[in-house]
Amino acid sequence: MSGIESRITNHESQPHAIHVVAGVIRDARGRILLARRTAGRDLAGLWEFPGGKVDPGETPEQALTRELHEELGIHVGGSEPLIAVPFAYRHKRIVLDVRTIAAWDGTASGREKQALAWSPTSKLASYAMPPADRPVVAALLQPDRYLVTPDPDADEAAFLADLECALQAGARRVQLRARGRDANALRSLAKAALKLCRAQHAELLLNGEIGLAHELGVGVHLRAAQLAQLRERPLPARLPVAASCHDADELRRAQALGVDFAVLGPVAATPSHPGRVPLGWDGFAHLRETTDLPIYALGGQRTADLPCARAHGAQGIAAIRGLWGSEDRGLRTED
Repeated sequence: MSGIESRITNHESQPHAIHVVAGVIRDARGRILLARRTAGRDLAGLWEFPGGKVDPGETPEQALTRELHEELGIHVGGSEPLIAVPFAYRHKRIVLDVRTIAAWDGTASGREKQALAWSPTSKLASYAMPPADRPVVAALLQPDRYLVTPDPDADEAAFLADLECALQAGARRVQLRARGRDANALRSLAKAALKLCRAQHAELLLNGEIGLAHELGVGVHLRAAQLAQLRERPLPARLPVAASCHDADELRRAQALGVDFAVLGPVAATPSHPGRVPLGWDGFAHLRETTDLPIYALGGQRTADLPCARAHGAQGIAAIRGLWGSEDRGLRTED
């Protein structure tokens, strides 16, 4: 039994979750196929990644092959897991197990009279979709790692050199934490970090510094205390807003505020959250069901944990030690 199938059947206090498999199908131009839910079905009129329920005794790969032939008339080759999104609708729970199709042949057509659309990747977010499909779009479009910097020590040059190394290693979404800096020193450091991020086409967010973020034209990462106090999104839509969350109430506040993504944890024990009981992956997945926001798993995460994170519905991992690579420099990681 796979990890996804085990999670579907082992929620003793929850209604049985329906295992649904769907495919990311690309054409020769790189466009992705969407299908529109037909009249008379739940969520009729919304666009989704094509697929269907996994029948008893089927593997997800077998179910996907069957469903795509029945619905679209195509034959698929192998597939690779992308993300498995647990989501609780009012009347049912599902796990949307989405796989990337390696190869396929045939001519895709709506054999069940469903409308089809080939969407450029950049346009996917413009389609009205069921909530469970929205994190799939984020998984396709947004970074799977969220680097949280340690608070810099007195050696600012070394800090910036480490940041540059992390960016060169592939970090494309960065949260700058520098709580010990006064306003002028923080502004100077943020400008230097922004220059490095822009050179690598990476996104920069400042931890808690809404005013400075607006001034520099970068994003902001809201602390849990700020999330509780704010009543409207603090930055315009063109600038990213993220939030730290630890429970269902904070996730609801983040969604109501209109943040672009959240971090949720700690998933595992970590020095940065010494007083918190870890959620564990089952706890993370249960909270993942309550929102359609992209969510990074935080707490004891490393790049090797990405497949497990995606299998529990995470956008990816957020980490300091696991992504910064400077554990020997005495990182300060208080939240």
